[in-house]
Amino acid sequence: MAYQLSCSSSCDLSLEHLRRRNIEYIPFHYQMDGKDLLDDLGQTIPYPDFYKAMENGADTRTSQINQDEYEKFFTSFLEKGIDVLHVDLSTGISGTVNAARLARDAVKEKFPEREVIVVDSLAASSGFGLLMDAIADRRDEGMSIQEAAQWAEDNKLYVHHWFFSTDLKFYIKGGRVSKTAGVVGTLLNICPLLNVDYLGRLIPRDKIRTKKKVIREIVRRMEQHAQNGLQYDGKCYISNSACYEDAKEVADLIEANFPNMKGKVLINSIGSLIGSHTGPGTVALFFMGDKRVD
Repeated sequence: MAYQLSCSSSCDLSLEHLRRRNIEYIPFHYQMDGKDLLDDLGQTIPYPDFYKAMENGADTRTSQINQDEYEKFFTSFLEKGIDVLHVDLSTGISGTVNAARLARDAVKEKFPEREVIVVDSLAASSGFGLLMDAIADRRDEGMSIQEAAQWAEDNKLYVHHWFFSTDLKFYIKGGRVSKTAGVVGTLLNICPLLNVDYLGRLIPRDKIRTKKKVIREIVRRMEQHAQNGLQYDGKCYISNSACYEDAKEVADLIEANFPNMKGKVLINSIGSLIGSHTGPGTVALFFMGDKRVD
């Protein structure tokens, strides 16, 4: 193997998916009611149990992967003579890329003959996962580590992320929505629509009344932005936090509207890291589109 492709657990792909694509991952950390846990793709606490605990009032907090953890992770490959292309969660959301870069510099001193490249995905959740799959495709086609890293840098802003939530409780709890706005929004049945901008930050875009309307609107955003419009022939991923039926409704509309899409829509679970902040009730849509410029 010429090099190892790796990412953090915030890519929100299943363990089986990562193994099938030969992508290694390093887990984030979170706490539930004071207990330290690894964001290990639902192995320790299955996602249905995780979100049920949140619904029942469990307190969740998250923490970043530190430099020492990255050093150990990278070293596990370098000492076997394997170079590493590591892609991580957007700097618009987390500081882990900086920790990974510090670790890269440290291990390069011990393994000067080896290559470690760290890329800021400017992506999150299964949008990050969609980017990882695209990089893995290029690796499998024979791209070198340098070529694959440059492809990622050149193309990461074409990954679109659109989110909506039908439950504002955890947005209020985390301070992303004021209590007053959250109460009013809940009474009016408002579902906020958000996306990730060109700096990799999660930005509120619209306040849409009723779940039915926001589902139609998120599909309309794909119609507006997808590469080749309704003739889109790439992959489409959706992630959800304990609201599979809502995700399936979005997926069904997309499959009906985009007949040339590559395969079926892949529906994933939002993992424990991002789910700790969104809580249940969030659906996120990801596809390759026009370049993010705002």
